[in-house]
Amino acid sequence: MNILNICAYTWDIGGPARIIYDHAGVAIERGHKVTILSPMSPNDRLYPAPAGVTLVPVLRTPPISRVFREYSAPLYAWLKAHIHEFDIVHCHGIWHFGSLAPFLLDQKVRKVVTIHGLLDKWAIRHHYWKKKLLSVVLQKRLLNRADLIQINNTDEEGDLLRYLGHRHPNVAIIPNGIPMAEFDVLPPKGQFRAQHGIPAEQPMILFMSRLNIKKGLDLLLPAFRDYVARHPNARLVLAGPDDGYQDTTEAFIRDHNLHDSVTLVGMITGDDKKAALADADVFVLPSYSEGFSMAVLEAMAAGTPAIVSDRVGFGEVIRETGAACLTDLTPDSVADSLERVLNNDAYQAQIRQTGQKLVRERYDIHVVADQLLAQYQRLLTRA
Repeated sequence: MNILNICAYTWDIGGPARIIYDHAGVAIERGHKVTILSPMSPNDRLYPAPAGVTLVPVLRTPPISRVFREYSAPLYAWLKAHIHEFDIVHCHGIWHFGSLAPFLLDQKVRKVVTIHGLLDKWAIRHHYWKKKLLSVVLQKRLLNRADLIQINNTDEEGDLLRYLGHRHPNVAIIPNGIPMAEFDVLPPKGQFRAQHGIPAEQPMILFMSRLNIKKGLDLLLPAFRDYVARHPNARLVLAGPDDGYQDTTEAFIRDHNLHDSVTLVGMITGDDKKAALADADVFVLPSYSEGFSMAVLEAMAAGTPAIVSDRVGFGEVIRETGAACLTDLTPDSVADSLERVLNNDAYQAQIRQTGQKLVRERYDIHVVADQLLAQYQRLLTRA
């Protein structure tokens, strides 16, 4: 198969770029061809592409791209010239130009759309009127024309039904995956702490995601303020790029005199990310809305006990298996969860072991990537 992925394939986009990277690597292993078409701005940093994958960056076209996400005249021109070369065009996300343009061109090539959590009620409320207008004009009509809609979980199934008003005829539930083998050997304990001046005996709480209110920072910060009042030795590490909430975060730290207890380290990747997970006593993501959180999968794969909301994309599985500590979306609940995990060694060990087992059995990238490739093949053989 010749597969085209369309997504802003940059470091700043977060999980979708990593998801495409991992799936593309398996597709190449299986003998398929993969191209990634990525709208970007001049200062964006492209995510690396797996060996054998063709990466095509195209510039966004301002000022329209400031209103209509990812609008790019070069993207449209490239698609117009090349879309007929592909068997599958896979659009990642909705509400942006790259998820609409293929439907405006070739009518024959099979088109797949992954929702990535963007029909969640919280996500819909964000920029509501812009999304409402886009829905009326184009988005619903074109989504109905997709040959396959990939969702990550049953929650997204309900979101899709509510949005369209009827069941789409071709929907596949395929979760995100992660290369479990990458976490078999982690950097030595203490490496991340030494880099950032965090003593070995200091309990380290790790938040590793974009600094965005959607990620629950408005819950975590007051929860940590209350926790550290009872446990003054605790340290909160915020690892992620600014996505609209860093000024508010820094103001909270300043107003509550938390300079010695909170460390912002910016985005971390590769071995630095693994070193942080290896040194953390607990990972926390009380998110309001996720398609299927790669950060949570990474924490579990690394054996880091996790505190998460049930909105991270596989909350029901976590509830059924006990693979992490589930918190309600309130500061008090997050603070209580910190108490429960950090002060109970047996419970820490339980969720660490259960989380790793869950990822290994259900979410290894080869397992889930083969499910997606099978869906592609089914589309091509369908009459």
